[in-house]
Amino acid sequence: MRLNSITSAAIFTAVAVQARELPKDEARAAELYDSGVIHERLMARKISHWEAEEAVGLMNSSQWPRLGYTKCVDGYAEAIPDSPLHKFKCKNMDLYDFINHATLGSPNTDYRGKSGSSSWGWTDPDSGREFIVSGMFDGCAFIEILPEGKMLNLGFLPTYSPVGDRAYWHEIRPYKNYMLIGSELEGHGIQIFDMTKLLDIDPSEAPVLFSNDKDLTGHFIETLPLGRSHNVVVNEEANYAVAVGVQPRNVSCMGGLYFFSLEDPSNPVALGCDGQDGYVHDAQCLIYRGPDSKYFGRDICYGYNEDTLTIYDVSDKKDSKIISRTSYEGATFTHQGWVNDVNWQVLMVPEWLFMDDEYDEDELAGPAADGYPVTYIWDISSLEKPLQKGLFKHNVKGIDHNQYVVGDLLVQSNYGAGVRVWDISSVPDDPTGNSVCEIAYFDIYPEDDSLPGGGAIQFSGTWSSYAYFKSGFIFVNTIERGAYLVKMTKKEACKPKTCNADNCLRALRASSIPGRLEESQEFCGEFTKTVIADVSVVPAYAAEACPTNVISRVSSACSCLPTPTA
Repeated sequence: MRLNSITSAAIFTAVAVQARELPKDEARAAELYDSGVIHERLMARKISHWEAEEAVGLMNSSQWPRLGYTKCVDGYAEAIPDSPLHKFKCKNMDLYDFINHATLGSPNTDYRGKSGSSSWGWTDPDSGREFIVSGMFDGCAFIEILPEGKMLNLGFLPTYSPVGDRAYWHEIRPYKNYMLIGSELEGHGIQIFDMTKLLDIDPSEAPVLFSNDKDLTGHFIETLPLGRSHNVVVNEEANYAVAVGVQPRNVSCMGGLYFFSLEDPSNPVALGCDGQDGYVHDAQCLIYRGPDSKYFGRDICYGYNEDTLTIYDVSDKKDSKIISRTSYEGATFTHQGWVNDVNWQVLMVPEWLFMDDEYDEDELAGPAADGYPVTYIWDISSLEKPLQKGLFKHNVKGIDHNQYVVGDLLVQSNYGAGVRVWDISSVPDDPTGNSVCEIAYFDIYPEDDSLPGGGAIQFSGTWSSYAYFKSGFIFVNTIERGAYLVKMTKKEACKPKTCNADNCLRALRASSIPGRLEESQEFCGEFTKTVIADVSVVPAYAAEACPTNVISRVSSACSCLPTPTA
């Protein structure tokens, strides 16, 4: 499709608006989000997929043997020679250990294959010993990360309520030396477990089966209508936690923010709730010390609310306020995000937030219309007017899930694509995302590697990872197989982008077609001005020559064209 200058300008004016931040679509929200339609559809898709995996034996984790140290060589870590399902794609990351869920799960049940979910780590401040809490279908496993890169299974805490199909979800967050554990199971509430209990376990007596009656420091269920939550969020500095994703969403605080005090972990007390923007799927809460002087010192929560990034002032838990609600082009299920540094605010410079949408790849929406995951970059230097300044596309088809900032790196757990590490140090100077690069990864799901685009848009693979250990070990919890321990071998700086004469670039500058270069230069001049998300604006000749990851490949090709002469 050839665009004349008038048509091109009209299209790109529209796209430029769509590709940035947008106001919340109230009518769409009422139909799809406030009602819970999209969330229930997404959860049903996941449960159906996992039950189908179980039916054909893919959730039988006992079939996966213990794996030892395996070096990443020429892009692969071949843990078992000549075994395709133990040959993992990798870059700058070695495998140290693997233990299946069957080994880590409760010794008293063999229910539903013992699948995996969330995870979080704790380091004993006195000894430096490193520990993981690994979410599973029937509870949580407690693991020590040994200095040599081995995992030691120390114990298991069962779910607080009987298991059912919502038991797939266990989410874990830290508060000092405690771990808070929530679940989508009705009646589960929030378990509060003291991690110092692990310090005196004799390895010869491990794993220990902990008891909800005897071994919990505390338990919170007071204001949760069904005792069910999707996640739990902690502001350690302010000594409180928040249950989010609470059900049902048509009562009380509409599935929003449910605050409770951790001043005394043995007696968590409800502090209030906020349902002004309805259901909150995940959040991050911090004492704000950033450049927006109006909110300096206030207690701020960044909420990921299905179709918006919603920012709250929660300084008064009984009367919290919405500062802003901002949507974006392609919003399908706003899932999770993280600020660039939880201590960044003292620098008093523009600040950044990285966010994913979990359903845009599945729905082929917005920038993810080609099925490649998208990470959105937000400028949050103004809490009242956050700006969606840029994004970056991933190299492998799939779904992005959870991400956390570790220094100048962004560590993501992306289902079948595994754990991925991005260098985001360039964002302050180039917030478009064009200079972000992937410097390491470990693909824990070889089953989909041979598919077009290198992966599948499905809910298989890794759910979570934890990368904050001083030792450098990264714990990766997967849904089907078990727990992996990996470590980066080196930290590479992003290399200058080079121009490779592939079919995509050749199509844009084809000398055999009169006027093609000039047409491409005109197109690219507009295309590279803003964050373009709409695949349909790409000329047919370019789309055909760049059939996978279209937006990223066309952007790269555009940057390699010669500058037009006057």
